[in-house]
Amino acid sequence: MPLPIEIWLIHPEREAAEAFSERFEGLPTVRVIQTAYEGLDAHDCFVTAANCYGIMNAGIDAAVVRLHGVELCKRIQHRILDEFLGEQPVGTAIIEPTGSSHSLYVCHAPTMRVPGSIRGTDNVYLATFAALTAVYRYNTAHDHPIRTVVLPAMGCGFGGMDYSESGRQMAAAYKHYLSPPHQLDWNNVIEREKRIRYDGEQQVVR
Repeated sequence: MPLPIEIWLIHPEREAAEAFSERFEGLPTVRVIQTAYEGLDAHDCFVTAANCYGIMNAGIDAAVVRLHGVELCKRIQHRILDEFLGEQPVGTAIIEPTGSSHSLYVCHAPTMRVPGSIRGTDNVYLATFAALTAVYRYNTAHDHPIRTVVLPAMGCGFGGMDYSESGRQMAAAYKHYLSPPHQLDWNNVIEREKRIRYDGEQQVVR
């Protein structure tokens, strides 16, 4: 079973905070914080809604680099070159130490290959679940686990996904993190796929 973590969901706009609150309602250890990245309190790990090449020169990625320095970006890019042969697939995540006591780690979790629309895809789910499972693997291998994980509105910048749909996919990933299956069969698969692809009775991911 995964170790308990606290999820912080951040965005400076009220509309995003309201969407987070609605989509994550009833889920444990979740905080919705209406703030920009620069206004965050100290935390363990920040998840970047990145591209597959680790080019962190725009949006919230750029804010991360401004705080932690360009060397962090270079280390992430070197890992992409070494571990993924130059292109980190959507649905994978890597955790990199920052060297800062304010934010100990960055989790690089691509939502897209290159900047562009990801509306109608499950990329936000894939990236969020990859980040959470990367934290899980880190926590099972280290004596000092990651306790606070901060997520922005994944895929809502260049990706063009609206806040509500992003929040829905992120919440689905967190639900699956909290309640992993005890066996793998088609009933479990169908239940998970419905949660990922449907908003109520409406299919929103093709």
